[in-house]
Amino acid sequence: MDEDAINKKMAQIEDERLEDLAKETASSTGNKYLSLRFFPVDSKTLMLVDETAARDARAAAIARVGMTLTLAVQDPKNPRIQSIIQSLSGKGYTVAFVVVSFHSLESAWKRYKIKRKNTGDIYGLMTINESEIETFQEKIKNIGDLKGQIIALPITQVLNILIAGALKVGASDIHFEPEENEIRLRYRLDGVLTDIVMFSHSGYPSILSRVKLNAGLKINIRKTPQDGRFTIRLHDKDIEVRVSILPGTYGENIVMRILDPSSIRQKLESLGMREDTLILVKKLLDKPNGTILTTGPTGSGKTTTLYAFLQALNTPDIKIITIEDPVEYHIKGISQTQVDEADGYSFAAGLRSIVRQDPDVILVGEIRDKETAEIAMQAALTGHLVLSTLHTNDAAGTIPRLIDLGIKPVTIAPALRATMAQRLVRRLCERCKKKEKVRPEHIRVITEQLKKLPSFVVAPKFIESTEIFYPIGCEACAMTGYKGRVGVYEIIEIDNDMQKLILKSPALAEIQEMAVEKGLTTMLQDAFIKVVLGLTSYDEVMRVIGE
Repeated sequence: MDEDAINKKMAQIEDERLEDLAKETASSTGNKYLSLRFFPVDSKTLMLVDETAARDARAAAIARVGMTLTLAVQDPKNPRIQSIIQSLSGKGYTVAFVVVSFHSLESAWKRYKIKRKNTGDIYGLMTINESEIETFQEKIKNIGDLKGQIIALPITQVLNILIAGALKVGASDIHFEPEENEIRLRYRLDGVLTDIVMFSHSGYPSILSRVKLNAGLKINIRKTPQDGRFTIRLHDKDIEVRVSILPGTYGENIVMRILDPSSIRQKLESLGMREDTLILVKKLLDKPNGTILTTGPTGSGKTTTLYAFLQALNTPDIKIITIEDPVEYHIKGISQTQVDEADGYSFAAGLRSIVRQDPDVILVGEIRDKETAEIAMQAALTGHLVLSTLHTNDAAGTIPRLIDLGIKPVTIAPALRATMAQRLVRRLCERCKKKEKVRPEHIRVITEQLKKLPSFVVAPKFIESTEIFYPIGCEACAMTGYKGRVGVYEIIEIDNDMQKLILKSPALAEIQEMAVEKGLTTMLQDAFIKVVLGLTSYDEVMRVIGE
C-alpha cells in the first residue's frame, strides 16, 4: 500500500472516530446526533450567528422552521453556547440542539467565507419608522393620492412612500426606468404595469444610492447588473424586497419586487379553482407519492399555488422540505433551503441531499435540467410526494417537455401523478363593473367553448340574451376596471390509460386529445366560466390566454 493510500485510510479512521465521539456525546446528553455531510445547511440561517462566536462556541445555526432554530454543537455543555442562545432568544427564536462532530462543523463554517464573497446575499434591514408608513398609508386611498404625495415630498422621503404606497395598493413590483429627460416610475398592479409619475433626473442618484445600500450592493458599480435584497420590518411580519439593478442608456434601471408574506398565505379554496378541480387536487395531494407539476409563464401564480399545496399538507405528522431559488416566503413547520450555486448547492445537488433527510413531501422550486428532473422522478418512485414547476404553455405540454429534457417515458409514466397549467386573470372591480347584454362578437367564442365542457362540470347558463359584466373604471381600481386577480386552471390526472400513452413518447396533440376525451376542462373554458359568473371580462381572458 503506497503512502497516499495509507494517509487516506488513516484519515477515514479518524473521521469515523470523531463521528463515534459525537454519537456518544449525543447519547450522554440526551440530544440527537446528526452528520452534516449530506445535510443542506441553510446559509441565511447560518448568518444569524456571528462567525467568531460560532467558532468560539463550536456551534453553527443550520436550519430554521418558523421561529424554531436548530443549533449544531460539538458539546451542548460548552458555557460559551449560552451567549449565542441568549442572542437568538432576544430575536424571538427557540433553540433546539443537535450534536455533530468537529468535521461537520468545519463543513458548515465554510459557508461563512462564501457569503462574505457574495455581496448579493447580504440582507439589510431598511429603517422605515412604522408610524411613518402608517401615516403615509392613511393619506393614500388610491393611485391619485399616491401621485400627489410623491410630488409633494422631498426626494429623500420618496423611497419610503413608494414602498408604503406599494403595500397599500397591493403592487408586486416598483420600476424606476430612466429615460432621456425624466425618470419613469411604474407599479405592477394585478400583473399589469401602471404609470405612477415622471420625475426629474436630479433626485434619482439619491434614490439609487439608498436602494443599493439597503440591498447590500456596491454603489460605485454602474456598468454591471447587480442583485440584492433587504427587509422591511412592519408590525409582526418581515416584508422582503428583492432588488435588481440593470445598466441602461440613460442610467441604471431599478426593479424592486415586494414579497409580502400575507399575499402568499392562501388556502386551496381561495385560489379560484372550480369545485370539481378542487376535489381532484385534494385527492392528488392525499396520495403519499408521485410528482405533481404546475406549469405556466412567469407571473402566472405557480408559487402561490405550490405554497397553498404546502399549507394543505403541513401537519405535525408530515415532514416537508423545500429547495427554492430564492426562498421568498417562510412557512412555519416546513424546512426550507435555498439554492447556492457558489457553494455547489444547485437544485439537483440539494434534491439529492434532501431525499436523505427522510421527507414525506419535497418541493423543488423549478425543474430546469435533466439531472433535477431525474432525481425528482426517482424520489417520486421511492415513496415521496414531489411538487415542482416546469415552463410549458399548457398541461399536455409537460410530458413532451420532460422527454425533451432526456427523461425516459418508462420513468415519467409511473412517477408523474398530475400536470396542471394555470394563468392569472384580473378580477373585475366590484365597485364599478357594469352588467350588459353580451356583445355579439363575443357570443360565438364563449358558446363554442362552453358547449365542449364535460358533463360533470357545473357551468352557468349562457345564451344570446345572457348579460355579463364589463369593466368601467373608478378611483378604487385606478380607473383600470379591475382589482385583484383569480386563477384559471387545467389539470390532467395521469391514469392507467395516460401512462400507456406516455410509454409511446406521444406528440402533444395525442396527449391533449386523450385528456379531452377523459374530461379535461381547458384554461380557456375555465376562464369563460368565470366571465359568465362575473369574475373577469372577455377582453381580459383574450389578453392573458387568447384563442
